[in-house]
Amino acid sequence: MTLKSTIARATAKSAYWFLHDVMHRGGTSLPGKIAVAIDPDILKSIQQDFDLVVVTGTNGKTLTTALITRVLQAGGYEVITNPSGSNMIQGITGTLVTTPVKPSPNGKKPVAVLEVDEANVEKITSAIKPKIFVLTNIFRDQLDRYGEIYTTYDKIIAGIQHAPEATVLANGDSPIFTRGVFPNKRQYFGFNHIQPADYQPQVAPINTDGILSPTDHSVLHYDFITYANLGQYFSVTDDFKRPPLAYQVTEIDELTPTYSTFSIDGTPLRIEIGGLYNIYNALAAYAVGREFGVTPEQIKTAFESNAQIFGRQEAIHVDGKDVTIVLIKNPVGTNSVIDMMRTETADFSLLALLNANYADGIDTSWIWDAEFEKLHDTKLKAVATGGERYRDIRVRLKMAGFADQAVYEDLTQVIDAIKALPTDKVYIAATYTAMLQLREQLGAAGYIKGGF
Repeated sequence: MTLKSTIARATAKSAYWFLHDVMHRGGTSLPGKIAVAIDPDILKSIQQDFDLVVVTGTNGKTLTTALITRVLQAGGYEVITNPSGSNMIQGITGTLVTTPVKPSPNGKKPVAVLEVDEANVEKITSAIKPKIFVLTNIFRDQLDRYGEIYTTYDKIIAGIQHAPEATVLANGDSPIFTRGVFPNKRQYFGFNHIQPADYQPQVAPINTDGILSPTDHSVLHYDFITYANLGQYFSVTDDFKRPPLAYQVTEIDELTPTYSTFSIDGTPLRIEIGGLYNIYNALAAYAVGREFGVTPEQIKTAFESNAQIFGRQEAIHVDGKDVTIVLIKNPVGTNSVIDMMRTETADFSLLALLNANYADGIDTSWIWDAEFEKLHDTKLKAVATGGERYRDIRVRLKMAGFADQAVYEDLTQVIDAIKALPTDKVYIAATYTAMLQLREQLGAAGYIKGGF
């Protein structure tokens, strides 16, 4: 370790201590910025301290990262991670520099499980080399930052090419992950829960992204679709089809807003979070665990932990109301949240909060591709809107048939908004920075511990 890197670490740790213990604020971005300013090569100096797992993709990074962390801990590994979703270069640097690294109880290297923003994969891997890449999915998201889905994938591939020895664990149900030439070992995970006798060959809805064959760009057909462009696909113009799966969901038993039960490779499992889309996150975590030698029984124990995930279907109580916070940021993710709400059996209200800062994506046009009209097929009783772009989300929901809305222009009013809604069950669907502002308000009022 160089003198420069030693000074960078010490300064970053002091900044982290001041933010957390003195100011009672969260975040690792500022300590990371300080460390990089002092030593631009700081990440290279700590590569030898751990094995690295990089989790990237459009949706599901935060929950997948959290589940992988739990799985590896259940398998006896010491794990460091970035739980708040600070997934750009400065936040990741802050996490790695400020978190103490201890030997794993099993005698193996500690593991750093890091959620990484798609556009930052190459920056990370130019400095440190992962052992495993986890690719969740790629959907249209933040066009101002990423461009279209193939541009996003190219950014990820550029990062993978810096680490040719790493294993790539990719969602095999996503056709885009079969594209590209790189030397890494690839393992695929996906759903195989429908018997061939029940296949219903079909094409995806007309406005679905990512449904072209990588061999001749023809429109793919599917034996079944789980959601969006994910499923068991095949080409009708050549022999291209979904690759063989190394890890697979073999059965889905029950889907509710608060938990799901299913089987992976024949092992019955349960996660304490609802939504079909979250089973993909569990499947990715299962795959990583098995790659590290964690047993199915240990994974089962890890999944059944009911610890809350930062901002991801986080359940809190506000003066007798059961509040669930869900992140929305693009059409596919929002549609998945709506599908989860369709499994809700109790009357509920919805508070939709829309911001358009850099971390959210400044282009809010995506809300017009989200299928808010499907909320009519739920037990939704009241709608309220807010956030910095409250006008946009108010108009979108009005056009979806929800004209009667309470509007909260200022997010400092959000607690009053929750209390004013007529049902005991409340869903808050918020973009990323709106979710952070919401949690800060809830923390200040004592409903959660801390604002971050």
